[in-house]
Parts: sequence; structure tokens; C-alpha cells
Amino acid sequence: MPATPEDYDDYDYDRPSKSQIKRDMLDLLELGKKLIDLSTDQLKKLPIDEALHDAIRLAQRTTAREARRRQIHYVGKLMRLADADAIRTQLDIWENGSREQTQSMHRLEALRDLLLKDDEALTGLLQAYPGTDIQYLRTLIREGRKEAANNAALKPGQEPIRKHYRALFQALKLLNNSTE
Repeated sequence: MPATPEDYDDYDYDRPSKSQIKRDMLDLLELGKKLIDLSTDQLKKLPIDEALHDAIRLAQRTTAREARRRQIHYVGKLMRLADADAIRTQLDIWENGSREQTQSMHRLEALRDLLLKDDEALTGLLQAYPGTDIQYLRTLIREGRKEAANNAALKPGQEPIRKHYRALFQALKLLNNSTE
């Protein structure tokens, strides 16, 4: 006797569909491809087992097209045993950390430019960082202003001098890192 639609209601399908399993495997394969693009130092910092690490390193060294494709799929297969969430979290931290560092560098560059233009900015900086070496910062600012004036007088094609300009940025960077 053929099965009727009512007979199918009795079965509990609590496992994922084949389509969902395939999507999950493709996600792991894509994550594996991202890992292959990482440097050796970054790979060492990831929570992956030795077999997966070795497979990724082999995929990085493989240059033949078909051999590389097979190795990438093998990495994807090994990814099923790895903690993908922990790996994704670490990759996200590296990406967002870079954005935060870039924003921090932009803030320091803006502060440096403000210090070179406005004397009142130094007063505000000294209030924010009371233990700062005032004399050293004043020297860098004064020499940075001289450099800027000399660079403005350069002819086209001449290389500007930015020694104190860069030194002021490094001093601000050290000052910023000492408070974090």
C-alpha cells in the first residue's frame, strides 16, 4: 500500500536538510580559503590542530592548479573537525583591530597637525597627560614648525624634510600607548 501524506506526519525530521549541510560545508570551505591566505605567524595564533595546520601550509606551497584545488577541498574537509566559531572570532578581531588601529593613527595625526598649528592644543594635551615631558614636546613642535616652513619654500621636485614631524607623531603614539 503506498504511503499517504498523513503517514509522513509521524516522522520527526530534527536533523538539518541536505541543502543546509551543503551550505555549512561551503562556508567551512570558504573559511579554509581565508586561512590559506594568512601568514605563518597568524596561523600559529589560531586554535587549529596540527593536521589542519599542515594541510594549510601545504596548500600555501602548492602551485599546480588542480593540486591546489584538491588541497583546498581537503582543508575544507578538515575544517569540519575544527572550532570554526573560534577561528571566525579570531579573524574578526584581527580585521576590526586593524580598523581600530587605523582610527587611532588618524586621531594621532590630527592631534599632531593641531599641535603644529595651535599653541593652545599643547595646553589641552598636557592637561590630559599630566606626566608628559613638556620640554621634549615643545622642542619637537618648534622643530616641526621650522621644517614645515622650510618645506613650504622648497621648489617642485625637491624632497621635503619630515624628521621632527615624524618624531612628534612617535612621541604622541608612545604617550597614547602608555595610557592604554
